[in-house]
Amino acid sequence: MNEKIDQLRALKAEALLGGGQKRIEAQHAKGKLTARERLDVLLDEGSFSEMDMLARHRSTKFGLEQQRPLGDGVVTGTGQIHGRTVCVFSQDFTTFGGSLGEVHAEKICKLLDLAMKIGAPVIGLNDSGGARIQEGVVALGGYADIFLRNTMASGVVPQLSVILGPCAGGAVYSPALTDFVFMTKGTSYMFVTGPEVVKTVTHEEVTFEELGGADTHASRSGVAHFAFDNEIETLLAVRKMMSFVPLNNREKPPVRPTHDVPNRSCERLRHIIPANPNQPYDMKDVIREVVDEADFFEVHAEYATNIICGFATLDGHPVGIVANQPASLAGVLDINSSVKGARFVRFCDAFNIPLVVFEDVPGFLPGTDQEWRGIIRHGAKLLYAFCEATVPKMTVITRKAYGGAYDVMNSKHIRGDYNIAWPTAEIAVMGAKGAVEILYRKDIDKADDKAARMQELQDQYNTEFANPYEAAERGYVDDVIEPQQTRHELIKALRRLHTKNDTNPWKKHGNIPL
Repeated sequence: MNEKIDQLRALKAEALLGGGQKRIEAQHAKGKLTARERLDVLLDEGSFSEMDMLARHRSTKFGLEQQRPLGDGVVTGTGQIHGRTVCVFSQDFTTFGGSLGEVHAEKICKLLDLAMKIGAPVIGLNDSGGARIQEGVVALGGYADIFLRNTMASGVVPQLSVILGPCAGGAVYSPALTDFVFMTKGTSYMFVTGPEVVKTVTHEEVTFEELGGADTHASRSGVAHFAFDNEIETLLAVRKMMSFVPLNNREKPPVRPTHDVPNRSCERLRHIIPANPNQPYDMKDVIREVVDEADFFEVHAEYATNIICGFATLDGHPVGIVANQPASLAGVLDINSSVKGARFVRFCDAFNIPLVVFEDVPGFLPGTDQEWRGIIRHGAKLLYAFCEATVPKMTVITRKAYGGAYDVMNSKHIRGDYNIAWPTAEIAVMGAKGAVEILYRKDIDKADDKAARMQELQDQYNTEFANPYEAAERGYVDDVIEPQQTRHELIKALRRLHTKNDTNPWKKHGNIPL
C-alpha cells in the first residue's frame, strides 16, 4: 500500500508543477501568476477542492502521445468566496500554452454541468493560446460544447470571465457569452483575428494592445466590463463582485452588514443641482451620498460614460444602479449607453437584484450617425429590459426627464414600483427652448425684442410645465421629496418591496430587438 500511496503522491506533485519549473519562471517573468497561484488569491484560504487533476489528453497525432502532462492545461474544481461555493477553472499557460484540446474542454464542460446541478456561480480564469492545433476539429468541437453550456447556464447561475493572458479566435466567445468580463492591463488581450491577420487582410498595422488590450475593450468596444492594473487587483475585484450577487437565480442576493443608518439625511444633495439647468454635475456624487457607506462598485466605468451602471447596497441589501450622467454628453441616451444599460438591467433581473434608477436625461442623442446605426432599435433594448424586469424597480428623477427617454428610464408606465422626484425635476416632452420655438414661433416673430420675448416664454414654460407636479397629480410619480430624504425613502420602499411578486406572460422567450 505504501508504494501505491507514494505513486499517487508523486503523480499529484507532478500535476501541481504544471509545465515545469522553467515555464513557471517564464510565466512569472511576464508579470503573471500561475493558474494555481491565481486560485489562491481568488478563493478563501484552503477552500479549493480540485477535480480531474490526473486527467491526460488521448491524442496521438503530431507526436502528442510523447507529451501527456497531467491536468491537460487547465485546473478545475470548487472553492469558496466569502464562505459561499463557486465553480472555477483556471487555464495553465505553462502546459501547452493553455491551449484547449478535447480533455481540456471536457474538464470545463464537467465543471459547468456541476455548477448547474448545485446552483453555483462559474468563474473562468482565461490564459490560453487558443485551440490546440494538433487536435484539429476535436478542439473546435470542445469550444462549441463549452459555448452551449455557457448559453444554457445564462440566467441560471452567474458567470464571470477573467482574462489574464491571451484569449483569441474562437476562445473569445465563451467570455462573450458570460455575464461580466474582467481584464488585466498589459498582459491580457482578446480578439477574433490577431494583428498579423488584420495586416494581411485590411493592411492595417496595429499592436496587440491596440487591437485587443484591456484598455481597448474597457473603453472602446465595451467587451470588458473591468480593467485593472495587475492580476491581484483583478482577482480581488472578482471577490468583491461576488459579495453583491446570489449563487443562482432561485436565491436572493447576500445581505451585507452595514453601520450606515437607514434614515441618514443626505444634506449634500440639497445643493447638488446647479441653478443653470444646462450646467453638469456628477451623478456619482448623488449615488455615493445615498448608498451604504458611499461604496459603489461601478461596471463598465470607462465605456459609454453617459450612463452609469454598478452595484451598491441599501440597508445592507444589494441593488443594481442605473443612472444618467449629466457630466458626460449631458446624460443623453445613445446607442452604446442603451446597450450597456439594457444588459446590466437584464443581469439584475435574472438574479433577483432590485434596481434603483437616478434620472437626469434630456433625451436621445440626435444626428445622422445615431439614426443610421439604429438608435431606434438599440434604444428599444433598454426599454425592453426595464419593461420585462420583475424585480423591485425604483426611480429618482433629479432634474431632466424629457421625451421618450422619460418613458424608457423605468417610468411608472413600464411597471416602475416606486417613482419619486426632487423639486428640481423637469418632466416634459422637451426642454423649454425647443418647446417655445415650436409652440410660439409666430408670437416670437412678431415681437419687437425677439430675444426678450423668447426668454419670457421659456420662463413661463419652465414654471408651468418643467416641474414634477403635473406628473405627481396624475400619479406618474409617487411623491415629490426633498433631496436629503432620498436615502431614507428608497430604503423604506425597498423594505416594502422585499415581498414583491410579479410575473410576465408565459412564453418560450421574448424577441428583444437585438
